[in-house]
Amino acid sequence: MSTPFYLFRTSRFAPLFGTQFLGAFNDNLYKNTLAVLLTFQAAEWTSISSALLAPLIGAVFIAPFFLFSGLSGEIADRLDKARLARIVKVWEIMMMIVAVAGFATHTFATLLLVVFGMGMHSTLFGPIKYSIIPQHMRENELIGANALIESGTFGAILLGTIAGGALAAIPNGGVIASSGALIVAVVGYLFSRYIPSAPPPNRAEPFAFGFWKHTMDAIALAYRDRLVFLAILAISWFWLYGALLLSQFPSLVKDLLMGSEETVTLILALFTLGIGVGSALCERLSHHHVRYGIVVAGGIGMAVAGVDFAWGIGTFVPSGALSQNFHFWRIVADVTLLGIFGGLYSVPLYALVQERSAPEARSRIIAANNILNALFMVLGAVMTMAILSAGYNTAWLFGIVALGTAVVGYIIYNVRRER
Repeated sequence: MSTPFYLFRTSRFAPLFGTQFLGAFNDNLYKNTLAVLLTFQAAEWTSISSALLAPLIGAVFIAPFFLFSGLSGEIADRLDKARLARIVKVWEIMMMIVAVAGFATHTFATLLLVVFGMGMHSTLFGPIKYSIIPQHMRENELIGANALIESGTFGAILLGTIAGGALAAIPNGGVIASSGALIVAVVGYLFSRYIPSAPPPNRAEPFAFGFWKHTMDAIALAYRDRLVFLAILAISWFWLYGALLLSQFPSLVKDLLMGSEETVTLILALFTLGIGVGSALCERLSHHHVRYGIVVAGGIGMAVAGVDFAWGIGTFVPSGALSQNFHFWRIVADVTLLGIFGGLYSVPLYALVQERSAPEARSRIIAANNILNALFMVLGAVMTMAILSAGYNTAWLFGIVALGTAVVGYIIYNVRRER
């Protein structure tokens, strides 16, 4: 039990991991296939300009997190989570059937509806995934289980993004990608059939329906424990930073580094690999317990690597082949380090939220985390547009975010000292 990989041999973890991995893969396979097709063939699908399509897809995907996270957390705290996971997988299968029809008929409205549906899929599954881990894992397994889930999620994002881009470039790529996603969704459902039962704790208060009520109740529950709420804010900052990096990599490679699609894939792969390495390293360093020092070290490391990354792209001058340009490899190293320190930073925070949340409220607190994650990602997109529209370049953007990460690390350090 020196490493968490033994969890893959247990029925307590392996089916959940498979269900989560394949769902995250499908989300990104579908989104990236649609985004690439619309980028290069926008006129065949819609009259909306290609410049607006990417933010539109992102906004439609993230809307369910604001609308339904509170409700999904409330439901997950009242029903068996394993049963709910199977229902969510059936929803995913239905969405992929609609996606095949949408791609086959070139119906943009249908495809946009599926984007919303897949956002709904992630919204519903998020509270189930993170609240079922402490229900099935022992306390000394929380760090390891979260490390595997975190690295697996980013691996699925990378593989889905790459596969979506590759399939979009071939004839009938949309139909092929959505048909493949339908098969993956069915396999994900089969995995979910083996997730052990996770019945909810008893709750006395009656159920009262209301989108705004459930959202505010979830955030209020998280706010009751100052440490949990600060951990959620710190996680949300991580997702802001990660979403910013992933969204800017393609244009950064194309416009600044003068690289190719393969260069984008390389940088994405190293960033994802870095998160996997950092997550595994966190499990080794933590000795199965939440250690705030690791979070602080991760935050400081992200800030330092982020500042050097911003400096590197700000002073980069293309000259000859990228593989022979020292400054290119400096940027690649910074991206990899950002992933490693990001894994160190985020994994203990998830475990802390799970560990300190009351079992009867855990799903709703996870839902509050999802709401604030989505809010921070939207704020990051708005900040990006504001900074770039003001005439500042990408280097300034990443420099500001890196300095913001240093502030977050300082706050976590002070909270650690108070304990």
